[in-house]
Amino acid sequence: MANGEQGEATSLYISCMMTIGVLRMQSAQLVRLIMERRRRRRRIMENLIQTNNMLLHFATVPQRSQRTVWMKSRNRIFWERDVLTLFDDEDWKANFRMTRKSFNKLCGIMEGVMKPEKVTVRAPIPLEMRVAIVLYKLASCAQYRVVGNQFGVHKSTVKKMVYQFCTGMVTSALGHFIKVPTTEEAISIANRFEQNFNIPQIIGCIDGTHIPVLPPSEGYKDFVNREGWPSYVLQGVVDDMYRFWSISCKMPGCSLDANVLRQSTLFSQAHLLPKEPREINGISISHFLLGDPAYPLMDWLMKGYTHSPDITPEQESFNAYLSSARTTGEIAFGRLKSRWRVLMKRSDFHYSFTPKVIATCCALHNFCENEKEAVNPNWSVDADTLASDLPQPGVRANSHADDTNGQTIRDALTEYMSENFPLRRPDL
Repeated sequence: MANGEQGEATSLYISCMMTIGVLRMQSAQLVRLIMERRRRRRRIMENLIQTNNMLLHFATVPQRSQRTVWMKSRNRIFWERDVLTLFDDEDWKANFRMTRKSFNKLCGIMEGVMKPEKVTVRAPIPLEMRVAIVLYKLASCAQYRVVGNQFGVHKSTVKKMVYQFCTGMVTSALGHFIKVPTTEEAISIANRFEQNFNIPQIIGCIDGTHIPVLPPSEGYKDFVNREGWPSYVLQGVVDDMYRFWSISCKMPGCSLDANVLRQSTLFSQAHLLPKEPREINGISISHFLLGDPAYPLMDWLMKGYTHSPDITPEQESFNAYLSSARTTGEIAFGRLKSRWRVLMKRSDFHYSFTPKVIATCCALHNFCENEKEAVNPNWSVDADTLASDLPQPGVRANSHADDTNGQTIRDALTEYMSENFPLRRPDL
């Protein structure tokens, strides 16, 4: 029994030793395999490093080009030499629509809007040059690129100056140039109108004109007027000295003149206009405006009688006197467009910005009139040529019933005119 147990133990011992030997052999083989893989990986990395070093040795490394200038050099001979040293007053008016004296005054008025920033990376554009760029653009309607080349600045700079000037004009300075007359001013205007045209109590002539615009793709039809081209309607009231004292330029070209009036501040605040009533042929008549048949007849807005076989000689004569007085408005609009040709062409302004440009041109027109800056006849000839390309829509008579008070006042004025002045026939 003891021998049997001893034999089993010996067999178990031998089996364990054999198992341990096998495990040792497998472990040795695994270690050799791992070492071989590490050596192979090391050789591959060494080869890659050697190859990379060879490529870097033979390859040419591109050199980064050094920038020699950081802004394009532009020629400012036109401004710095021609305008500032060689231009006389006629040259100033031809390019900027005013003499240098008036130009300097305008720069003083717009300094708060247009003055350069104190801290800039590059030398700022002077105030005078900024204003000159804007006036040149408005007077010529040249493209931004053309104006930029003329003054030696980038076209984006021209656009920035124009937007800055017009926005500043509308938000800050417009009331300085365009404002409703005071009572004293209204009395003076009415007296001068009466001296020139014999009709009492006139303080302005109301009229409208269409200004070309680049319309949006959506809502394009709203801007197309009766002549088939897109526009804004500019409504203006003009005194006897061809100055605008009320404007509205927010309505698209499809709008009728009567609708433009009803949507304007002038209509909503008509009760605030200077009154100073005067008794004429037994009727108390306050100050009023003159308009064409497109406008409604009201106690503060007079228009002529409708032409018909039943019209009397006295009514026909009143129409003739009224038409003569209304030429004041036509002359003012003609001068406005002659000065600022940007109002005669489809400009490159965004349609939403165009009303600010129109208002700015009206303000600059008043400034020129106040400074006695005459309109060159050649400007009017050029404006007439441009106007033929985009003809103005004809007058469409107002279809609404006339105001009763307006009829009473017009009849009293007709009687007064026939009693005190020769009867006239309208020019055919």
